Amino acid sequence: MQQAPTRDADHLAHIDTVRRRFDDAMAAHEVPCVVIASGGVAQRFLDDIAYPFKVNPLFNYWVPLTQHPDSYLIYRRGETPRLLLHAPEDFWHKTPEAPQGAWTEAFEIESHGEADAMEKALSDLEDAVFLGEQPPEALQSRPRNPEGLLNHLHYYRAWKTTYELDCQREANRLGALGHRAAEAGFRDGASEFELHQAFCTACGHTQNDLPYPGIIALNANGSTLHYDRLERETPETHRAFLIDAGAGYAGYASDITRTYSGGDKGFADLIDAVDAMQRELCDLVRPGVSFGELHDQTHRRVARLLADWAFITVSADEAFDSGLTRRFFPHGLGHFIGLQVHDVGGHMGGPDGRRAPPPEAHPHLRTTRELDTDQTLTIEPGVYFIDNLLDPIRDTDEGKAVNWEQVDEFRPFGGVRIEDDIRVTADGHENMTRNAFNKVQAGG
Repeated sequence: MQQAPTRDADHLAHIDTVRRRFDDAMAAHEVPCVVIASGGVAQRFLDDIAYPFKVNPLFNYWVPLTQHPDSYLIYRRGETPRLLLHAPEDFWHKTPEAPQGAWTEAFEIESHGEADAMEKALSDLEDAVFLGEQPPEALQSRPRNPEGLLNHLHYYRAWKTTYELDCQREANRLGALGHRAAEAGFRDGASEFELHQAFCTACGHTQNDLPYPGIIALNANGSTLHYDRLERETPETHRAFLIDAGAGYAGYASDITRTYSGGDKGFADLIDAVDAMQRELCDLVRPGVSFGELHDQTHRRVARLLADWAFITVSADEAFDSGLTRRFFPHGLGHFIGLQVHDVGGHMGGPDGRRAPPPEAHPHLRTTRELDTDQTLTIEPGVYFIDNLLDPIRDTDEGKAVNWEQVDEFRPFGGVRIEDDIRVTADGHENMTRNAFNKVQAGG
């Protein structure tokens, strides 16, 4: 079991914050008791092999346990939370280890080896609300996942505690180790599959430990935003490498992207230009800034880059006003990050469930909130040469604004994306990712 790299006092303070947030949400929605499931193990169709277990983030919010399926947390407003751990005596599988650490003092912990004993412990909770996927038989008749309660909880998860920030910093450090190993493999001519293996090994992760399937893309494959093939064959030429991969720690995720040139100076210079743009955008992060406005600022900077690099034949202002930049940068600037890679609450206007949807022109923008201190998010601008976005306009009026000779020269490289995990501070931002790379570089 992973233990958070933080002081015991910070971990206990985090649990106290979670309790207060649940107290407020439960009082607002007249919920006296909640039962939060860790999640179950789902079987594959027509098979006796299970899918990898992924913990319910609301369970993980309370406790740093990511490998305890079929367990439950019971919280009655104002009382000590009860943690019911499923710990069967099993010679087929290893029984999860008993939790340790100062954080356990905040819970009444019970271990149950048999499913019947767990059901009995849950059977008297007639006033409980269930939070999770499939409720156990004892709670089948109870309300599950009420929208109002979840909205209230999700809205406040955007603000991270000291404990959570420490976990995210460690996830970034592990991710930086993986990225360094993958870059070295790229320089040595490895295949995508081998690069993925190098990343996991350096992080100390199996495939199932990763917070999301990594994007390991060589050459033109980098133009597919969620590329997931992992080709085993080594390409003849290593022109470019785009790696979007993160690590996990105590359930918290990092989400990091870097792009490398295989030696072409023009593409290396383009990477540097996108990197400089990304740093400028990070410098704009501070409390009170609208993430939607940051996204607009990104498109203005993308337009300027496209003009400076002669990818377009019109001015930067014309490219921005016409929406031409969306052909080269079709995704959002970033998203909240924490217990989930795409953390909840990005489109929320308040704890009452009011929505702040993305603008029609940018439907893929995952966050529209005004930023505040101790929120964490990604900043990930990019410039891509995507065939199915560019080719349809080649012979159109819109296509007359594109310098096709320059674009075609860069298509074999796929594209560039640079992504860091950012914490909003009182006077600006903390770049957890670049700090992690610096720490790894220094041997930490």
